[in-house]
Parts: sequence; structure tokens; C-alpha cells
Amino acid sequence: MRSTSLCEQGSTDGRAERVKCAGVSCFTFSMKINENTMLEGQRVLLVPYNAEHVPRYHEWMKSPELQQLTASEPLTLEQEYDMQRSWREDDDKCTFIILDTQKWADPSVDEETCMLGDVNIFLTDSTDPSLAELEVMIAEESYRGKGIGKEVTLMMMRYGVKKLGIKRFQAKIGLDNHTSIAMFKKLHFQEVSVCQVFKEVTLELTVDESVQKTLLEEVQMKERDYRQTCSGRRAQKGQNDTQAS
Repeated sequence: MRSTSLCEQGSTDGRAERVKCAGVSCFTFSMKINENTMLEGQRVLLVPYNAEHVPRYHEWMKSPELQQLTASEPLTLEQEYDMQRSWREDDDKCTFIILDTQKWADPSVDEETCMLGDVNIFLTDSTDPSLAELEVMIAEESYRGKGIGKEVTLMMMRYGVKKLGIKRFQAKIGLDNHTSIAMFKKLHFQEVSVCQVFKEVTLELTVDESVQKTLLEEVQMKERDYRQTCSGRRAQKGQNDTQAS
């Protein structure tokens, strides 16, 4: 974990463990709120990060480019499984895997094949649970530059405001990641600091009445029961296989 004393606005590694108070979570609600939640947008689905997603995620994170963009160190597959369990169990993280809706609509396609990235909310201040750090990773290069990151970001912000009571979002982005910086600025995030130690900029958006109205009324998103939806998808696959035979 990075030492924030090096830079007042320095971030910790998004894949590293966050600080706990005396070994006990300092936050007032559990991020397990999303363990059975599927968020359906126009082109993407957001689903809980499960063990079945780890192998492909692990392959993504072998990329030097993604390691640099996410300020991450390479992990073994076993460590990646440990990280996945940590993200599911910890109270200060809310993680979704991003799926391609069109691919996922075909029940013959494994969910792992539909993966294209992930999105996270981290509660970084134990004294202010309404402050959240937002991270988005479009890992599959073929999906970049198509507005997917914007759609995912708005969906996650809507979820954070409605379900988690978030009132202020931060995004900490590498200074070389001009595409992400430009996207967040288009969403009206404002630059609040630059940390040369970690070579990153911190952007921030306060959820005022106007922002909240936009997120709740204009962002198209449906919340569904993840396990029930997956069960229906498996049943459809079984019917299709039976008909094919």
C-alpha cells in the first residue's frame, strides 16, 4: 500500500487492501449490498465479482499497460482469488464486473467470455461514508473509445447515490491517462489536485440537486436479481440444448 504521507492527495493502490480501524471496519454499512445485484444498462451489465470471473481478470492484469493504468502489481492466480474474496467481503469496496449485454443475451456464451472490464467504488474516509473514490477499467481494448466507460461510470454513480448515499465522488487518474481525464471532465468532475509523487490527478464531483436529478431521472438502468437472472439463463441454455439434440 502506498503511504499517503508522501502526497496529501495520494491514492492507495485500488487492488490493495484498504486501511481498517483496529482491525474492524470503520464504515457504517456493508458493501455486500451488491452481492446479488445486476445492473442493466443499454450496452452493458454490471454483475458482482465472483470466483468464476477471476481467471480472465488475472489474464487482464498481466498486461503492463493495465498495471500502469491501475497502479497495480502483478499477482499470482491464488493471490487474485484472495483479492476477489477480499473485495466481496470488505465493507469499504463495491465492485462490479462489466459484461457485454449483447453477448450475455446468448445463453450459450459463458459469462466469463462476456467480460470487458470492472468498476469500483471505494470508501476512503472512515469519517465520511458519503465520499467515494470511483474507478473504471475497460480492460478489453476493442471496447475502448465507444462510450462504454461513460455509460458504466454514470450507472455506478447512480447506484452509489441511490443505494449507498454517496454525495461526493473522486477519481484519481494517472497523468498520462488523457482519455480517462477527459471523460471525467465531460461528466463535470473538477480537478482539485495533482500529485507528482504518484503522477496522478484527483478529480471531484459534488452530488448537488441537479446532479442527483440527472443521475436518477436520465441514466437508463434497471436493477435485477443476479442469481435469479442467471438461473433463468441456465434454464434457457438447457432448453436450447434439448431442442438442438
